[in-house]
Amino acid sequence: MIPGDFQFSKPPKRKLIFLSIIGFIGFLIFLGIALIGTFHISSWIDKPLVFAGEAPDQPIAFPHTVHVQELGLDCTFCHTNVTKGSSASIPAVNLCMSCHTQLGDGSTEIEKLREIHAKQDAIQWTRVHRLPDHVRFIHEAHVKRFSGIRTVVENISDSKNQIRIIEAKVINPNSKIGDTIDIASSGTCSICHGDVSSMHKVEQVRTLKMSDCVDCHRENDGPTDCTTCHY
Repeated sequence: MIPGDFQFSKPPKRKLIFLSIIGFIGFLIFLGIALIGTFHISSWIDKPLVFAGEAPDQPIAFPHTVHVQELGLDCTFCHTNVTKGSSASIPAVNLCMSCHTQLGDGSTEIEKLREIHAKQDAIQWTRVHRLPDHVRFIHEAHVKRFSGIRTVVENISDSKNQIRIIEAKVINPNSKIGDTIDIASSGTCSICHGDVSSMHKVEQVRTLKMSDCVDCHRENDGPTDCTTCHY
């Protein structure tokens, strides 16, 4: 054989440019498919991929265990809007400083709080629970539905006076069918948010997907019309 018989000829420049363009377009299509696939997968699994089932770090390590379990603060002391509007609301720095001007000397986290207060800034908390922008969730309506004097039952027949044993046990593990319990507004939070008082870092415990909300509405005799949440 003569050397060079099997050498490939160099493709023309125009063809190289054409192949490069085709390859780039193919890459963009692949990237788009990957992003769409990621979005759909994260929509169907229990929690968004970005959370990966872990509690996010916060700019200030706020210990619910100390404030709720040790000091006995009620959820509504800080989340003042939860019984009055759609948002539960996050406490302003001034509310925190009503205690921590005097308490917390020597604590690194309290010093962060004081520094933010001195600069008249807001704490940039990392959001833990998020619903799609097209979903409207009203905290006040849900708190009102589950708080007050309720009879514990297996299945709801009177939504104004009853609570299912499933939700009752989340609020009070000792609840039994037939019990009549008086549920404070702050007692309803654990139904969706879990036992935050025992969390060193707050994490999402329920899927908060559409199926979770619709199932809860059906089981608790709530409205299931689309316009209830989408408007």
